[in-house]
Amino acid sequence: MSSPYKIIVGLGNPGKTYEHTRHNVGFMVVDRLAKEWGCSFKLDKQRKAELAAGPGLLLVKPTTFMNESGLCVGPLMRFFKLKAAQVFVIYDETAFNLGTIKLRDKGNAGGHNGIKSLIAHLGTNEFPRLRFGIGQPSGKTTLTGYVLGKFRPDEQELLEVMIGKSVDAIKYAMEHGLEKAGNIYNAM
Repeated sequence: MSSPYKIIVGLGNPGKTYEHTRHNVGFMVVDRLAKEWGCSFKLDKQRKAELAAGPGLLLVKPTTFMNESGLCVGPLMRFFKLKAAQVFVIYDETAFNLGTIKLRDKGNAGGHNGIKSLIAHLGTNEFPRLRFGIGQPSGKTTLTGYVLGKFRPDEQELLEVMIGKSVDAIKYAMEHGLEKAGNIYNAM
């Protein structure tokens, strides 16, 4: 069975400053997929992305900043003449604790600027997604400071486990469909 997804997008911010931050878990997941599939990312300035050819699909890391992700993904979707349902998106979710992932086939932005940009540029909120829980700030930390901050040392082990589970969930969804994958991985 060929995958229903033709583009898998990990959301994040480009550059060394943002590597390994909570906001970049989408990049971390597509990096792991690329590693497992033995493909590597190459910069495509025209497409505003780093691209890697996976098995019958394209892995994408936009080089725009998070709140302009749609400037990369919308044109890619149109160039390849794809429907939004063929574009799978991975992003951070503050509404869930680290250790939680949720698969959905559509939904609103929920305050996430990267998803707001995608909805605006794809013309719909009906695209499959994996929301990767990163938790919420505590104390005096602002939301912006929190999502642009790095994971704490005591979170590293769980982070690695959840990146692995996210990869497994995506591969399962590719083979068996999003609903079946959600029935398994949303319950974990």
